[in-house]
Amino acid sequence: MGHSNWSNDAYTDLSSSKSYATKSADDIFSKSVKKDMLPKDVDVRESRDSDAHPESLAVAIFLDDTGSMGRIPEDIVKNELPTLMNTIIDNGVEHPQILFGAINDHHCMNYCDAPIQIGQFESGTDELDKWLTSVAIQGGGGAQSRESYLLAWYFAGRHTSIDCFEKRNEKGFLFTIGDEMSWDSLSRDVIEQIFGGEAPEGVTDKQLLEEAQRLYNVYHIHVNEASYRDDPTVLGYWKDMLGERLIIVNDYTAICATIATLIAVQHGVDINDVTSKFDSKIAGLVTTALATVATGAIVSKNDDGVIKL
Repeated sequence: MGHSNWSNDAYTDLSSSKSYATKSADDIFSKSVKKDMLPKDVDVRESRDSDAHPESLAVAIFLDDTGSMGRIPEDIVKNELPTLMNTIIDNGVEHPQILFGAINDHHCMNYCDAPIQIGQFESGTDELDKWLTSVAIQGGGGAQSRESYLLAWYFAGRHTSIDCFEKRNEKGFLFTIGDEMSWDSLSRDVIEQIFGGEAPEGVTDKQLLEEAQRLYNVYHIHVNEASYRDDPTVLGYWKDMLGERLIIVNDYTAICATIATLIAVQHGVDINDVTSKFDSKIAGLVTTALATVATGAIVSKNDDGVIKL
């Protein structure tokens, strides 16, 4: 996948032709879970180099499609997809391949059709739009302060194949986005129900995170709004799991700018050079979000003064 190219002008035209600005999320996104977004019996999702993209970089972004977080995919479609792509590309990472997925709650499968939805790694305008809007915003979610973010780690660690790592030993990026904790384990029965095949045993969240981290720089973006704003239990879980790779964003409209800035900085761009292109509100939100990450995970300068993760 990922053989075509991103164009800001093409997305502007596409967005206008589909009247995204005046449509509701119900009119933009899939009204039901699409079969090609389901992981069951999917062997692998691939991010491959091509003539158009000789040095691909795999970036997996898993959105929370429960009731509390459904506005975020809508904001990305209407406003922030250009911010994500333009910022990454304009800062020297010329060949990002983005996979959009969605997470719900596997403990609530009586109420949601799919606790995980998975698109394809893509670089082109039309393809990115296709897979992003193929997500079904299912709503729901349980009442236990947990969602199934560990499903993203399971799929990334066991069912993706990415050339950036396999050819160049460069890890991709994986972001989960939400406002709750992850469930801490998957039983064998749940794995088989969601992913198909036969699972030899159940697994824990820590096991799956370690598997995903072999291939990806794994982050979680905590959307620090509403019920779980500054929640010590939720934040404590993520700090224990990810340490400095927990990103706390105080306004969901800054999520794409934060992701793109982080990727640019890891590739040697000064954070101030990136954020100077944003308006003052977004620049401030991104700087704040990455400040704690920067303490150890970003700001580590080599002898040439280059910031590295």
